Amino acid sequence: MSWKETAKIFKSSWDSVYRAVQFVVAYGLANRDLENVTEIGIDEIQVWSGRKYLTLVYQLDSHAKRLLWCGHERKAKTLLKFFNELGKERCLRIKFVCSDMWAPYLKVIAKKASQALNILDRFHIMKEFNEAIDQIRREEAKKLREEGAYNVLEKSRWLLLKRPENLTEKQTVRLGRIVKINLSSVKSYLMREDFQRFW
Repeated sequence: MSWKETAKIFKSSWDSVYRAVQFVVAYGLANRDLENVTEIGIDEIQVWSGRKYLTLVYQLDSHAKRLLWCGHERKAKTLLKFFNELGKERCLRIKFVCSDMWAPYLKVIAKKASQALNILDRFHIMKEFNEAIDQIRREEAKKLREEGAYNVLEKSRWLLLKRPENLTEKQTVRLGRIVKINLSSVKSYLMREDFQRFW
């Protein structure tokens, strides 16, 4: 909810909401305890229009999720600021870091918290799997067309990319036929389905 919407709901002004937020943030930063942080999550959110981001660092341990730090932009130097503020001693206490697969973040994590286990988030891993499956399917379908063989993969993209529980009955039957054929597309699809068990 925007500050303008908040001001309207509480019959206040934008300036009053802004001052309240400033006060709460200042209080939170002054009273923030970073001593027992051992598990963190790193993510970014897009703000405003265009490609403007904020880097967010959350505490994930102690059965609570709380925002620890927020930095402007989605850059390695932004995340470095967090680790520098945290300090070397506290960085060494970090056991787990959950992040996406963005290379600049991974490099900073490896440099500043090398002892921590870096857990990559499910969304990005599955996105990579789906992109690989789709690429393999396209190449294999093209090869079948060029050879003049029956193209069983024609119009099969969503059969292989959708989760099985989201397929229609007709799609489920067709997928059942396709997975019986020895194709690289099928092997990659089955690998992804096996990998889903990790979650």
